[in-house]
Amino acid sequence: MALYALGDLHLSLNSNKSMEIFGDGWQDYVLRLKEAFSALRPEDVTVLCGDLSWGMSLEESLADFQFIHALPGKKILMKGNHDYWWTTRAKMESFLEENGLDSLSILHNNAVSVEGLSLCGSRGWMFEQGQEHDKKIINREAGRIRASLQDAQRFGEQEKVLFLHYPPVFMQDSIPEFFEVMNQYGVRRCYYGHIHSQGCRFAFQGEWCGVQLEMVSADYLRFMPKKIG
Repeated sequence: MALYALGDLHLSLNSNKSMEIFGDGWQDYVLRLKEAFSALRPEDVTVLCGDLSWGMSLEESLADFQFIHALPGKKILMKGNHDYWWTTRAKMESFLEENGLDSLSILHNNAVSVEGLSLCGSRGWMFEQGQEHDKKIINREAGRIRASLQDAQRFGEQEKVLFLHYPPVFMQDSIPEFFEVMNQYGVRRCYYGHIHSQGCRFAFQGEWCGVQLEMVSADYLRFMPKKIG
């Protein structure tokens, strides 16, 4: 069994919002995703870090979920800023069950245990360079990250790996409150998406406040899931 991460699939099989309009980097991306996942095995697990479907509702996103379900392995879904279909956990889990999508599960302010690792996740937040930080939003999102890491405590001394949609650092602008929570719970690895195309040049990857940060946006990785465990 291996653990992978990938963000920002931006599927639109039923909503006519193909990312191919954004240039060659997205050409044939649905086919490329299918081909990339063909290397994975049924026992593998992939964390999908948000912006998965352009659908406006669960029903409109069903074709995208079915595509993801058909890919090899288990897939753990997270919320991105464009996942307008996202609703309550109970409704999403019921929808997945009713449609036989048993390879899909939800990671949102909670934690799951996979092969000795505690996988934690939340959407997070991001500010444009120089934009004033809104303390209310920051505290809310830091609380959600804390809730996820706190939930992982039930798994004992396993390593906690954090997944976010938004990058916690961008162009040297960080959100210290997020790193305070990560440091408190001993997080040493954090994976994120959200950044695309030319913006990838400004993405920070490396160690920040004792946490190793890596970007897993699909177009940045050429649609190949990143093996992380």
